[in-house]
Amino acid sequence: MRKLKITVLKKEFDEELCKEYADPAIEICPVHEVGQVMYVVDGKKPDEMCGGAWGSFEKYIFALAHGLDEFAFPGWLGKKKVCINTCNDGLRPVTFKIEVCEEE
Repeated sequence: MRKLKITVLKKEFDEELCKEYADPAIEICPVHEVGQVMYVVDGKKPDEMCGGAWGSFEKYIFALAHGLDEFAFPGWLGKKKVCINTCNDGLRPVTFKIEVCEEE
């Protein structure tokens, strides 16, 4: 099984939606920071990874870890062994890059 690297690319906060739907005390994601790097070894969720985020793109993790090199969605990604996903928090989504670690 391949080792994967997960990098936090971006954190967002939708003020308009939060104002209408969220608890007034909500803040930008407190779990992850831009530039944070985590590793998936043996297909297991890194301890520091948000469970909600993991659940939202676990199928992509599984596919890359088990040998998939590119996703069959024409016009989606221009690189092999990489995918870009966000967590499922519609108010304050975090964007992650998931990539296969090259063997040394």
